[in-house]
Amino acid sequence: MNELLFWIFFNLFVLLVLLLDLGVFRRGSRKITLRGALTWSAVWISLTAGFAVLLYFWHGPKSVLEFATGYVIETSLSVDNLFVFLLIFRYFRVPAAHQHKVLIWGILGAVIMRVLFILAGVRLLEKFEWVIYVFGALLIYSGIRLFIHDESKTDPGKNPLLRLARKLLPVIDDYEGDKFFVRRGRLFATPLLLVLVAIETTDVLFATDSIPAVLAVTRDVIVVYAANIFAILGLRSMYFALAGMLERFAYLHYGLSAILIFVGGKMLASHYFEIPTFLALGGVAIILVVSVLASLMRPQKQAL
Repeated sequence: MNELLFWIFFNLFVLLVLLLDLGVFRRGSRKITLRGALTWSAVWISLTAGFAVLLYFWHGPKSVLEFATGYVIETSLSVDNLFVFLLIFRYFRVPAAHQHKVLIWGILGAVIMRVLFILAGVRLLEKFEWVIYVFGALLIYSGIRLFIHDESKTDPGKNPLLRLARKLLPVIDDYEGDKFFVRRGRLFATPLLLVLVAIETTDVLFATDSIPAVLAVTRDVIVVYAANIFAILGLRSMYFALAGMLERFAYLHYGLSAILIFVGGKMLASHYFEIPTFLALGGVAIILVVSVLASLMRPQKQAL
């Protein structure tokens, strides 16, 4: 398959799915049920597996392993986004029926930003090889920061872009259905637009960690981009599937911290010792499973 055709058809596929989800499957505002969220999660996992099969016949098993590793890293780091999404929705008291629309538009913005981040990251690594040390150090710093301070407990009201938006835009006090703007003599923003600003800002911050993490596995732009996009597209349904039990994962941010430090160390050592991709995938999976199991066991111990 020609790479230009891949970019055209893959991005058309992403755009089509988002438009269908926003305009057809979720027409009108209604709460996403657990059954619907699990169904969509299964759909995204199936599409991801289907892409891996396509990639196997197109680029071979090495690219599939890199894609799987990148996807697992992206998905695991995206779980931290879910905590922040939950915090933002609670802070703004967003009705459950309107959360889906915010996440869909947030995902659309995230797709655009990820393309720019990935292209810039790959270009920097190709032109300045020493940037790999900067990315590695950034990942280790982010991992240590996450270990010391759980970012899911950050106050959304302190977001500087959110404060700027409040100063620049006239905002009404109450929600107007799922509208971002409403006309009352003149155009006003609704609180839902502020929620979208907070979601988009959060994704920019998380992209500074997740993009270098996948670039530590491979510099194949197609693999990095596809792993990012499939993880992002599955993020919305994952949120609605796990929203009711997110707070049970008390130790998950320690696992995510370990993943960032592990991948950052892999990046720093890449010129001296190359960790095979299958070992990196196994290491990330083990860290993730241990942190999740420890979190799930914690309430049982407290109850006893």
